[in-house]
Amino acid sequence: MSNDLIADARRPCRLAFVITELEPGGAERCLVELATRIDRALFSPVVYSLGPLPSEERRSLVARLEEARVPTHFLSLTRLTQYFGAAGRLAALLREQDAQVVQTFLFHGNVIGAQAARAAGASHLVTGLRVADPRWWRIAAERFITGRAERHVCVSQSVAEYYRRRGFAAEKLAVIPNGVDLVRWRDAAARNLVELGVPPGRRVLLFVGRLDKQKGLDRFFYELPAIFRELPDHDLVLVGNGPQRAGLERCAQRLKMRRRVHFLGWQADVAPIVAAVELLVLPSRWEGMPNAVLEAMAAGKPVVSTQAEGAVELLGLAALDQTAPVGDWQEFRSRVVQIGRDQALAQDLGHRNQARAEQFSLEAVVARYQRLYQALFQPV
Repeated sequence: MSNDLIADARRPCRLAFVITELEPGGAERCLVELATRIDRALFSPVVYSLGPLPSEERRSLVARLEEARVPTHFLSLTRLTQYFGAAGRLAALLREQDAQVVQTFLFHGNVIGAQAARAAGASHLVTGLRVADPRWWRIAAERFITGRAERHVCVSQSVAEYYRRRGFAAEKLAVIPNGVDLVRWRDAAARNLVELGVPPGRRVLLFVGRLDKQKGLDRFFYELPAIFRELPDHDLVLVGNGPQRAGLERCAQRLKMRRRVHFLGWQADVAPIVAAVELLVLPSRWEGMPNAVLEAMAAGKPVVSTQAEGAVELLGLAALDQTAPVGDWQEFRSRVVQIGRDQALAQDLGHRNQARAEQFSLEAVVARYQRLYQALFQPV
């Protein structure tokens, strides 16, 4: 391996972060926290987004990068045909930076970033595997195109095992979990949900995430009539948008529960909403390491999640009371009702979750990435 970082120890390592887009999301937040918190005495980061500059109301992550003076470039790809020339355009930017380490995130970032890093002659490539994606063609393409990467960072041991079974080299798989801003989530002031359309006096179950097939809401909605009968004072609030929103709204209407299901759409600041609710639900079919669960834990809230990848690892021993196997909807429903009925149990689980969340501080996560990058330059 190259020893150029040691040979030029007085100059920070030129680090390139490549991601599909910079609209607020789990992977995007991870990149921004890493780029803004990494030790500038050791690393000089530059961020490359394949997508365009987000709309003004969704530029919070871009603003964080600007405030931290992290140079950020947008390739402004919006159509599939534009991706064919994207690797060459990105390679030119990486050569201009003279990038030594390229860290990529998400499928398109991994695939195009790997090609660009090779064309630019970057010394080291690290990819990010963040979800147990069931699409075989994506896994095959990613495995082939990113084969020269020295490390694939997985957000959970479950994800690492998932990709090992699908042909990724075990010795290249490194596990670094997501991190959470403990103070922000712990200290957030509760939002008055009446302002968002929730009737006064209602107790709230919360879902946060993209409204698509992965999250399992299309099946979970058929459990809601039974849950609402057992929990007559509770409503469900959904934060997020996605391709299933219209179908879910029709389903809620058809099941005669539209008044108890509230679609809030995308929200710029979710922490005050989490602070105002009683329980987070995550009925996902597959995951990687769900940020919504980790953030609810940091806020001191109980959770009911499927045992999708990463959820049990996050919750630790408290997963026994807060998870159900993927597809076991009777068990999932039972967990929601049990915690919703028992406020003492909910409070105890919230305290345990908050204590557990301390293991996933942003400081610890950034330190692990730094050690990984530095190890790339150690002589073998």
